[in-house]
Amino acid sequence: MSGNGASSSSLNMISGEDVVNNNLTALVVDDSPLLRLLHDIHLKKYGLKVQVAENGKVAVDLFHLGASFDLVLMDKEMPVMNGVEATKELRAMGVTSMIVGVTSKDGPGEQQAFMEAGLDYCFEKPLTPEIIGILLEELNKHNKKD
Repeated sequence: MSGNGASSSSLNMISGEDVVNNNLTALVVDDSPLLRLLHDIHLKKYGLKVQVAENGKVAVDLFHLGASFDLVLMDKEMPVMNGVEATKELRAMGVTSMIVGVTSKDGPGEQQAFMEAGLDYCFEKPLTPEIIGILLEELNKHNKKD
């Protein structure tokens, strides 16, 4: 796991009730219909409003059209526009959402290049409910500071 501050020890401090938030929105960007569905189900369990996109271009287009999301789960390997390109473009547009890379390739070099594109965190897919809980706790902390 790469990221800013989340650690495996955080898993012990998370309970579902602590992170449920009906005001948060998420965008799941993945070319796999199965993984889009799985992440959609996990996020909705925590009360998030979820939208899905099948590649990075669709995600970037949504932001260009004025959509905004608190959390973006971004697959690395996708057709049309991959996660690295999409993340770079979103950050260049000024998008400040928490962008979490999700990749099946967990090598240090793979994650490093993805992180450098502007990710907040990067995890191997699929995300577990525990990891999603950690991410939502981080989002809630960030939102309380604003």
